[in-house]
Amino acid sequence: MRPRADWMTKADDHILELLSEAGIAANPATIAFNIDYDGGYVAHRCRELATHDLIHRVHETKAMYRITEFGEQYLRGDLTTGDLE
Repeated sequence: MRPRADWMTKADDHILELLSEAGIAANPATIAFNIDYDGGYVAHRCRELATHDLIHRVHETKAMYRITEFGEQYLRGDLTTGDLE
């Protein structure tokens, strides 16, 4: 089981897993459709994940996100909750 920081939600795991498995950059609407969450909520969670360097925005004017190596380390369980704060 991966450690999750207090600021994280179950949706964050789903977002990271989708981006990792798909190997693509995606916008919050596409992510939301594929993980069955509200688009606005996913957009908020993507901004939060980007703040913590688990994903990064790959386009300046479009909200397109890709998982980072730090995000991949989280999915593998290589990080502690301290790493995520």
